[in-house]
Amino acid sequence: MNEQLIVDYKNFLNNGKTERECVQQILGMARKAGYKDIAKCKTLKPGDKVLITKMDKAIALFEIGTEALENGMNILGAHIDSPRLDAKQNPLYEKENITYLNTHYYGGIKKYQWTTIPLAIHGVVCRKDGSKVNVVIGENADEPVFCISDILPHLAQDQMKDKASDFIKGEDLDVILGSIPPAKKDAPKSAGEKKAAKEKSRKIILALFKEMYDIEEDDFESAELEIVPAGKSRDMGLDRSMILGYGQDDRSCAFTSVAAMLATSAGKRTTCCLCVDKEEIGSVGATGMASNLFENMVAEILARTAGTYSELALRRCLANSNMLSADVNAAFDPMNAGLYDKDNASVLGGGVTFQKYTGSRGKSGASDANPEFVAKVRDAMYKANVTYQMAELGKVDQGGGGTIAYHAARYGMNVLDAGVAVLSMHAPWEITSKEDISQIYECNRAFLSLI
Repeated sequence: MNEQLIVDYKNFLNNGKTERECVQQILGMARKAGYKDIAKCKTLKPGDKVLITKMDKAIALFEIGTEALENGMNILGAHIDSPRLDAKQNPLYEKENITYLNTHYYGGIKKYQWTTIPLAIHGVVCRKDGSKVNVVIGENADEPVFCISDILPHLAQDQMKDKASDFIKGEDLDVILGSIPPAKKDAPKSAGEKKAAKEKSRKIILALFKEMYDIEEDDFESAELEIVPAGKSRDMGLDRSMILGYGQDDRSCAFTSVAAMLATSAGKRTTCCLCVDKEEIGSVGATGMASNLFENMVAEILARTAGTYSELALRRCLANSNMLSADVNAAFDPMNAGLYDKDNASVLGGGVTFQKYTGSRGKSGASDANPEFVAKVRDAMYKANVTYQMAELGKVDQGGGGTIAYHAARYGMNVLDAGVAVLSMHAPWEITSKEDISQIYECNRAFLSLI
């Protein structure tokens, strides 16, 4: 097991709870390894290392190989967004002396898992003058945390009769920011004074935001505040064989892809590590894989290597490329064995998980890798002594999930899903095996050298 890799990975999780924070960490790692912003490079030659970012929420690293780009690249692709809660555009309101942050959940979550746990606020607030401020509250031991309340069991008879998907409504996932004692009985009775007393808690919260970050209430209209579990990733189990942490889907694959990219050198083929946003909501938007984001990035590389850009060269480059769609798989859960086809399920500690296809039920949303390419990857793993397992996400009719693979496959390239097994996937705290993290790192290194 690569002990230093595990330490670095946990630090990455702790300091990268949003896409922006992940991009900033990757930028620091890449620049330390000699990567330059592509805007500073007019031409590129073999051995050059460049990076491209998009809206501070997606990033790609490229190292130029000796072969023409039209022959294709070896690509590691992962996503850096994770399920969470997002603050709404008009988020602050007060009810009965309690001030709340109104939220909209992001990605597939079990809503009840987000109540009564310590929460932190991470994000950015942009002012009208163009300046912006980074916000992080709830991670340090001397900082307050936040929480979503739930009903006490003594009064929950009706709630407990609902389906698990219904007994916590999306509109009820509002975070408690603060509270003040109610007004005294001899408080002023005029309507205006009553209203002012009722809004006192909210005003205090706004004043604290002003004091701490110099932001006004209307600045929340141009804010991106994400509510995530507070606290650091931890070793799990008496044997310390596992990691408990937030956002391991898919930052486990993103980090090990970046680490592998920085630890290898391109040979004949140009290598690429791509970390995108929005996978948890369908890869939409300007920073998601369903956009023209990646082909625009590759076009910028082509224009600086071949000297002249052409649409045909771009299409040939993409079609001739190989990609590992680095994303996690559901680990076999012995406590819920009936959900899995055990012979086709991934297990914790079983090494890299390859998925020939993802999707749901009748392979909907899958790219379904060609067996010739799967065999080529298997051979590379054998030569690199990488432990791997072949798996699906669950029983055929039970459900399923997707990755960015089919968005890349539309270019005609070879794509195979590869990642680590995760227990409690999409929960506030997810579980991975340290051995699997080490193996996916070695897998990524071997793949980048694939000819």
